[in-house]
Amino acid sequence: MPNPKPTFSLFFLLSLSSILTVRSATFPADIAALRAFKSAVKPASIPATSCLATWNFSADPCAVPRITHFTCGVTCSGDRVVQLTLDSQGYAGKLTPLISKLTQLINLDIGDNSFYGAIPSSISSLPNLKNLILRVNSFSGALPPSIASLKSLQTLDLSRNSLSGSLPNLNSLAGLTRLDLSYNKLTGSLPKLPPNMNELALKANSLSGPLTQSSFDGLTRLMVVELSENSFTGTVEPWLFLLPSLQQVDLAKNAFTGVSVSKPAPSPANPNTELVAVDLSYNKIEGLLPVNFAEYSMLRSLALSYNKFRGPIPWQYMSKKGSSLQRLYLDGNYLNGSPPSGFFSGEGPISGSLGDNCLQSCPVSSELCLKSQKPVSICQQAYGGKPKS
Repeated sequence: MPNPKPTFSLFFLLSLSSILTVRSATFPADIAALRAFKSAVKPASIPATSCLATWNFSADPCAVPRITHFTCGVTCSGDRVVQLTLDSQGYAGKLTPLISKLTQLINLDIGDNSFYGAIPSSISSLPNLKNLILRVNSFSGALPPSIASLKSLQTLDLSRNSLSGSLPNLNSLAGLTRLDLSYNKLTGSLPKLPPNMNELALKANSLSGPLTQSSFDGLTRLMVVELSENSFTGTVEPWLFLLPSLQQVDLAKNAFTGVSVSKPAPSPANPNTELVAVDLSYNKIEGLLPVNFAEYSMLRSLALSYNKFRGPIPWQYMSKKGSSLQRLYLDGNYLNGSPPSGFFSGEGPISGSLGDNCLQSCPVSSELCLKSQKPVSICQQAYGGKPKS
């Protein structure tokens, strides 16, 4: 009877050989790019338990299973690197221009670390990149105009860095849905924005000039606008609030001097029932409070604090048939007259503040009136009276 052992051994060796040949080596240019990436990071900033610490090039970066080397930070598809996502360990260094060699890269996320220096313009050579996340680092210099070449880009988050200069024209990024450049040092005006954005966040920069309709033209999917803590000027025009998908608008802490609000169009094509929150606090807006805010049926929060509004609080803000406001912040203006009684009767769940105005009959028992009203002499001066000598 023949001995079965050689047959078994031969089968085992063939199987092992088959497994080994399936594990193809990582594309050489990708290995070179990963080497350059790690070399540009200061060794002292790489903790022993971090992802980068496991990048030992004696092993194949895309090999599986990953037991001791390249255990995290790198994701492959076949022999190509498609994702580079680092943990938050305080890695310090520059982003190597050779990152452009990872031509199949889809996600690049090195946020919440200590990378510094310029963002390399060669990043434009990543045609498949969908998500570029460099937030919470120390990148400086201008935003490379070449970023506009990343036609597949969907998310661009460079918030909380030290980027300066003006915004490049990103209108060609038709796939971009989220743009967050908040907490940088960007200057200049707002250019024309990419057409399919859902979220625009540019707060805490030094952007200036008026908001023009041409910048927002065609943005039918825009839901969130965060432009607070800049130096925008002029009047906030009605077209902004009429953007069909808009839900949240934060323009606080700018230098706007006016706001104009029209009624939403009562048509299926543009019902504009989405607007939920508006913040125009800490500007220089003068005139009467915009009555038409009460016509936005989904508006829950309206903040107009610390401007230069005068006159009475519109009764429509409390109308059962109209406004659905739940939070109303009007403190720090020059409003006069008596607030609508419904604010204090328990008929509506209004919270917020009406203090630091020129109001009469604002009951101190209400949380809305916790801040005291302005002195009579200041109110008289605001309405044309003679100041005390």
